[in-house]
Amino acid sequence: MAFGYLIRRLDFVFAALSVAALVLGGDAALSGSGIFASGLLPGMAAEAQPQGRAADFARLSLTETFEASPYTPQVLFPVSSAPFPAWLTQAPQPVLVRFTPPPLPASRRPVIAICIDDLGEDLAGTDRAIALPRAVALSFLPFAEATPFLAAEAGRKGHTVLAHVPMQPVGATNPGPMALKVGMSGAEITRGMEYALNRVPGVAGINNHEGSRFTADAAALAPVAAVLKARHLFFLDSRTGADSKVAAVAGAAGVETASRDVFLDDDPSPAAISAALETLGREARANGVAIAIGHPHEATLKALAAWLAEGHGVTLVPLEEAMRLKQARAVALASR
Repeated sequence: MAFGYLIRRLDFVFAALSVAALVLGGDAALSGSGIFASGLLPGMAAEAQPQGRAADFARLSLTETFEASPYTPQVLFPVSSAPFPAWLTQAPQPVLVRFTPPPLPASRRPVIAICIDDLGEDLAGTDRAIALPRAVALSFLPFAEATPFLAAEAGRKGHTVLAHVPMQPVGATNPGPMALKVGMSGAEITRGMEYALNRVPGVAGINNHEGSRFTADAAALAPVAAVLKARHLFFLDSRTGADSKVAAVAGAAGVETASRDVFLDDDPSPAAISAALETLGREARANGVAIAIGHPHEATLKALAAWLAEGHGVTLVPLEEAMRLKQARAVALASR
C-alpha cells in the first residue's frame, strides 16, 4: 500500500513539473521532453547522445548567449578613482648634500712623527730602523742597491715608505747618482723623479736628500710638484736650507706638504741626540704637533727606541697624520 501510494505521488509530481516546463520553456521544453521521458523508461540505456544540428550548439555559445541575454552584468556601483593623499603628492624632495670629510679628532696629548732617512745603503742600520714602531716613517735612497727589497719589507711591516730623493746642495757635496739640479730641463727633472719613485716600492711620498740649493728654486721644484700631484704623493721638506720654497710650490700645485721641526742627530753624539729628543717634545707640547728627522746611526736608533718607550707626554702618530695636523694649524694661524 505504502509503495503504491509513493508511486502515485511521484506521478503527480512529474506531471506537475512537466506542465511547468511547458509553460515556462515553450519549444525548448517540448524538444527535450521526449529525451527525458525515454531516459525514464525501463530497459532504456541512460547514455547521452548528441541531438539536433550543429547550428543548435553554435547558438548556445557563451559569447552569443551572453551578449543577447537580458541578464548581462551591470556596474551598479561604479568606483571613482581617488586622488593620492597629500603626504604622497606633496612629499619633500630629497636634498643632495656634498659630503665633507669630518675633521681630524683633537688629540688629548701633543703628537709627534718621526722619519728615519738615508736608508738602503747601511743594511744593519736599515734593519734596526725597520724594527722600530710601525708609526715611524722610513725613507730610502733610490740609488742604493738593496732599496727595492728593503723598502718592500718596510711596507710589509706597516711603515710609511718615502723616497729620499737626492737634490743639489749649496756646497760641493755630491748628493748621489741621479740627483736633481738647478738648470735641468723640466723633462730631465721629471725623468729623475720617475727613476727615484720607481726604485722604492710602496712609496707614499718623498723628502729631499741634501737639496739646500735645489729646494730654494721655485722653477726647479715645479716639475717635482707636478709628478707628485699626478701620483698623489706628499712632499716632506727636510728643510736643509733656510730659503726653501717647497711649501709655496707644493701648496700651489695641490700637493700635501709639511716641513720637519727637529733634526735628531746633526750631532751624532748620545748627549746631543737626547737633547734633540727633548727639543722635539717641547715643540710638540708648545704647538700640538712636531716632526723630526733622524738617520740610521746606532746611537740615534737606540736613543729613539728608549725615548719612545718612556712616553714624555706625547703620542707617536704616522707621518701623514702629523703633516695634516701641521697644515691645519698653519691654516688656522693664517686666518687669524
